[in-house]
Amino acid sequence: MPRETPAIIDLEASGFGADSYPIEVGVALPDGTRFCSLIEPVPDWTHWDCQAQSIHQISRAELHHCGQSIFTVTRNLNQLLHGQTLYSDGWVVDKPWLTTLFYAARTPMTFFVSPLEMILTDHQMRHWHAIKERVINELKLTRHRASNDAYIIQETYRRSVLAESAPLHPSDHLIRPAARPAPLPHGVEPKL
Repeated sequence: MPRETPAIIDLEASGFGADSYPIEVGVALPDGTRFCSLIEPVPDWTHWDCQAQSIHQISRAELHHCGQSIFTVTRNLNQLLHGQTLYSDGWVVDKPWLTTLFYAARTPMTFFVSPLEMILTDHQMRHWHAIKERVINELKLTRHRASNDAYIIQETYRRSVLAESAPLHPSDHLIRPAARPAPLPHGVEPKL
């Protein structure tokens, strides 16, 4: 029986340290719905890391000009995602950034966020990076944005499920040779 495509959430932030805060949130839902919003920083969110900006390509000026208020973003997320569980491939940072966002808005979060690893099989984890690289190359999404990242993760998940029942592309073993499973002892049959 095929597993459902999960809802994915991804965030971009002002930096990587404890003082960092969310600047963009993106979502990819199983029905194809995608949501993305820049977040206007509140006055006491002052930390800014130029290295992080070189990755996400979002300036503070752009946030102040195009970002939505924390109240608008949290309301929109709760309306869109109420009662759902979303998965993050960077849960260890995404969840605290979401907590920071909802705390600043004094709004309870009405959806759940879980680590993506909770729903990945060993097979998916072994081949994840090779499949994700192909997805990135094929989709050719030129802007590094949270909703694009969420979609890439979701599509990688979908293809990794399909790959469990079909042979993988031969280059998967060339891209990540360390990800090959150890040989089975003589006489032991592989699990399918």
